[in-house]
Amino acid sequence: MTTTINSIARPNRRGTKTAPPKRVTKKDRLIKLLRGQTGAEITLISERFGWQSHTTRAALSGLRKAGYTLSAEKAAKGKPARYKITALPSEAVPVAEVPSDAR
Repeated sequence: MTTTINSIARPNRRGTKTAPPKRVTKKDRLIKLLRGQTGAEITLISERFGWQSHTTRAALSGLRKAGYTLSAEKAAKGKPARYKITALPSEAVPVAEVPSDAR
């Protein structure tokens, strides 16, 4: 069996094992950004993640499908909408655990 260094627990100075650090995904970063007090404009999200606008909208739709409640504040004419997470899902199921035929 082949294992990578990051997939196994490693002993620390005291000899006890510590779990490897949790990987922070783009989804985690997006949720953190949208849970901020003011939320985020779609242009900021696109710039921060290097996404095109259609990818940003798809990511927001994915959060809605996962059970997050998003609010969109329409800005003044010519300004982008501001999105914010207003409610977390009661039981969020990670995408990896959703059966492929349920998507």
